[in-house]
Amino acid sequence: MAKKAKGFKVAVVGATGNVGREMLQTMVERDFPASEVVALASHRSVGKEVSYGDDQILKCQDLATFDFKGTDIVLSSPGASVSAEFSPKAAAAGAVVVDNTSHFRMDPNVPLVVPEVNPKAIAGYTKKGIIANPNCSTIQMLVALKPLHDLATIKRVVVATYQSVSGGGKAAMDELFNQTRGVYMNENAEKNRQIFTKQIAFNVIPHIDKFMDDGMTKEEWKMVVETKKILDPNIEVCASCVRVPVFIGHSEMVNVEFAKPITDEQAREALRKAPGISVIDRRENEGYVTPAECAGEDAVFVSRIRKDPSVKNGINFWCVSDNLRKGAALNAVQIAEILVSDYLGQ
Repeated sequence: MAKKAKGFKVAVVGATGNVGREMLQTMVERDFPASEVVALASHRSVGKEVSYGDDQILKCQDLATFDFKGTDIVLSSPGASVSAEFSPKAAAAGAVVVDNTSHFRMDPNVPLVVPEVNPKAIAGYTKKGIIANPNCSTIQMLVALKPLHDLATIKRVVVATYQSVSGGGKAAMDELFNQTRGVYMNENAEKNRQIFTKQIAFNVIPHIDKFMDDGMTKEEWKMVVETKKILDPNIEVCASCVRVPVFIGHSEMVNVEFAKPITDEQAREALRKAPGISVIDRRENEGYVTPAECAGEDAVFVSRIRKDPSVKNGINFWCVSDNLRKGAALNAVQIAEILVSDYLGQ
């Protein structure tokens, strides 16, 4: 158990996973006001050590037997089924849960929050004691869409995502690594395929999450319904989500149709002024950002801003972001920071 300056007791659920570790690191980097930090995981990981900053080690405790009484904030990323059981238990014990799983996102009594987009929605946490973190691909897109929506009112969005394997967890990252190595050793990719539906090394897979009756995947559906809940129910969204052989960093090509006229320069200026966004948009070689450059960074990077001549009021842009940070851990910690400053007090 780590001791810090006077503040709040925080439990991180799923502390041994990619996102859980990133939550702990992000809390340290942003000097989150925690007096105690507890690492929780499944019974299989009890006793495992995780880093909290450069010089502190936390030993994981058993989520199944942990008493949440006295805990102020829970940052939770253990998987939807686990969260469905334990997030309500933590809330019933008096904690406010920031849940990174998909389970509570569309619950009308649970706010779904991107701090740069709809921070006032956090006030709704009192209904169930839970705040939901949106899907990683939704978060980065909405950070970029918010200032444009304020400027010219968005009617329709068509987005194609290029999502890194870290969105599927450590096992997915291992699969890409092992398959890539196997290619150079003349191994059949099937030997190292367990997570993905097809070979991921040197390939792209137009399939993330389960297929739905209408032909969309669950990942694509999430981008549609979460955009409506967070930003504006009147925005129509068409999403195509693709897994690519990149370890960290999601990329998106976004086409936006507006209700009002907007120039590419107006869009560029609005994005430059918006929080959480870094515009790198030079129409030359290397004048854009790729996922290899965004890993470990907090910002949503926007490039390739240009007019779409095929519709009356259209803009295209490219955006990339570290899906483990802004797409998960950072967004959750930012929500917790607002909770501390505006609602929970000291």
